Amino acid sequence: MEISKDYAVQMRGIMKSFGDFKVLDDVNLDVKKGTIHAILGENGAGKSTLMNILYGLYTADAGEIYLNGEVADIKNPHLAINNGIGMVHQHFMLIDKFTVLQNIILGSENTNKFGVIDMKKEKKRVIEIIKEYNLKVDLSSRIRNISVGMQQRVEILKALYRGVDILILDEPTAVLTPMEIDDLIDIMRDLVKNGKTVIIITHKLKEIIRSSNECAIIRKGKLIGSVKVEDETEQSLAEKMVGRKVRLSVERTPSDFGKDVFEVNDISVRSIRGIQTVKNLSFKIRQGEIFGIAGVEGNGQKELIEAIIGIRNVESGKIKINGKEIQNTSNLNVLNNGISIIHDDRHKYGCILDFTVSENMILNKCRQKPFSKNGLLNDSVRDKFTDELIEKYDVRPKNCKNMRMASLSGGNQQKLVIGREISNNPDLLIAVQPTRGLDVGAIEYVRKTLIDLRDKGKAILLISLELDEILDVADTISVIYNGEIVGTFSNETADENKIGLLMAGGKNNEKIG
Repeated sequence: MEISKDYAVQMRGIMKSFGDFKVLDDVNLDVKKGTIHAILGENGAGKSTLMNILYGLYTADAGEIYLNGEVADIKNPHLAINNGIGMVHQHFMLIDKFTVLQNIILGSENTNKFGVIDMKKEKKRVIEIIKEYNLKVDLSSRIRNISVGMQQRVEILKALYRGVDILILDEPTAVLTPMEIDDLIDIMRDLVKNGKTVIIITHKLKEIIRSSNECAIIRKGKLIGSVKVEDETEQSLAEKMVGRKVRLSVERTPSDFGKDVFEVNDISVRSIRGIQTVKNLSFKIRQGEIFGIAGVEGNGQKELIEAIIGIRNVESGKIKINGKEIQNTSNLNVLNNGISIIHDDRHKYGCILDFTVSENMILNKCRQKPFSKNGLLNDSVRDKFTDELIEKYDVRPKNCKNMRMASLSGGNQQKLVIGREISNNPDLLIAVQPTRGLDVGAIEYVRKTLIDLRDKGKAILLISLELDEILDVADTISVIYNGEIVGTFSNETADENKIGLLMAGGKNNEKIG
């Protein structure tokens, strides 16, 4: 396709390698003005790298970038912004202690001749942008006090404040609730109506179908093709992305439940601010059972998990694993009693980004044989164990064991964390948002792995904001709202509409079985 002013972005012959690993191989991309264009690919396919080149975070080894039909030399993000390109990263770049307004104008403040910021003038300008794009947010709130969805709006406002015409969103729905996803899609459509061009990096097929006009598919560093989304289905996009047929739901047979393994009995827990966020909550999990907790974020899930794993005190009630009380002990005691956890925030709790992949894989095993002896680590055993996890969970690149964890894509980091925790052979596996940031092929594998663990008699506590995931995998489904269990269903009797109603705080007058 020839270079044209009808296209906001055209990239030609883009090449990029990190060491011996070729991430992008002669990639061409064409993004029409005033459209929502998706970049779809597996974890490690190169989609984020391609957009980081467009935004100036990386420099291509070869190739050219054209904006509105003119060649552009984008060597850094400052030049990208000057060329009308903004990017909202998967992990937001906001200052918690600052207000929304302070975060929006930070780094681009207009000052008078004395170097003083006219905050009234800046606020007026931001309010005009909010009205134009219907991005309602409280400018006086501090970032730490607003939801993840609102924080994402702040990032979008930051970009619009800087005058961008092309907005790149990296995995924009990965951390959002279903309602926040709906809001984001509306925001993207409003941006396009106002003449902006939106590029989303994603592997979420449902959101692509609902939001995008066109979709470029990247597989193992190569552009497989670009398609009109209206001509595709979730299934066809999945097959193009991974190069094979993919099951969008896992096969599961009814489980043969065994004895009670884990029990939460009438516990109450307070948040860091002293607010009671878990209220007299009880449930049990049996051998061979996946117990799913569905709910909108902020209804006590965080405090519940922290209480179970020993990093938050239980105000009242008991938590038992195999009949032994573990509440108010320690995280190490919880781990030693056969509980492993896949955290929802892999960067904060799941890994140490500056450590190598191999070092991260033995964080909870470094004092155990055969990984250490007489206080000395056995590097060869550690590396062999890591290579096995890399192969089993299809982590890319394959030769990453000595790479820093930070250098891997988010999805590949998640695969490694999941593999490490499952390798502990726990009696109870707690999986919190286990497929967040994973592509459809990896999601298929992780969900199948959870089913296989269940079939081996393991107890699993699954907490997810994605109702589809709960319905697909869990044997028993409880809904948490305002710190309480407000309904419990077996998988066979679960109804998506009833559960959604309860998640939103509604009432269900029917008997729940």
